[in-house]
Amino acid sequence: MRVNIEQQLLKQRNKRSKANDILLKVQQVLADDAQHEEDIREALVNEKSQVGQNTFNLDLLDTDKIFHIEDIKKICVVYRLRFLESHLFKAEIPNEAISKIKQLEKAHQCTLGDFKIMAPSKLFRLENYDDPLLFAPMGNGYYYFIHKWGNDLSVWRKWLMYPFRNLDTLIVTTVLAAFLLALSFPESYFHPEYKTTQFIYLCFFWFKVIGFCLIFFGVSRGKNFNSAIWNSRFSNR
Repeated sequence: MRVNIEQQLLKQRNKRSKANDILLKVQQVLADDAQHEEDIREALVNEKSQVGQNTFNLDLLDTDKIFHIEDIKKICVVYRLRFLESHLFKAEIPNEAISKIKQLEKAHQCTLGDFKIMAPSKLFRLENYDDPLLFAPMGNGYYYFIHKWGNDLSVWRKWLMYPFRNLDTLIVTTVLAAFLLALSFPESYFHPEYKTTQFIYLCFFWFKVIGFCLIFFGVSRGKNFNSAIWNSRFSNR
């Protein structure tokens, strides 16, 4: 004689509760879960959704996901990224990020808020003055990494953005570019007797030309150095 496990399972369930009760419970669980997700999305997009400081259970934290603001600033400056409030993020936040927030809230028995995102400027709604990572603040300058989505940054972005880190890197890049341009001139261009002097003057000429172009571009487009904009919500400051 064989036992139908499905039937036995149904009998056991029906002893404990009726089918209608089960449906009501499932509906309530799903409704609560949907409301929880809606609350999280509201916290991500609402500027006024503040919790002050997130309270985590330290025993449950993954140390590989804890970052200090100085480390975040360094990466933002190197790759020309912004680290801003999540309500300024204009792209869609994926469901995976919402699920991870729900898991954290359940594990830590808390409600998270004050989220911040690290991403390129074009992904934020920036105000005029006149590829993303989600963080939650822990206090004392520390942030807990929650989720990363989208494509990885190009390996060339670090070097393409090097001139814009600060004034020193801009000057170094301009000097190097001027030197390489002067070096590209053929040997016949220089007078044998004044070769060194002509080369120095040529380097200085290209330095001024490149410097003028960079200053004109920066001022006309309202650009600023990476070190000044990494946490600015303004597009031209």
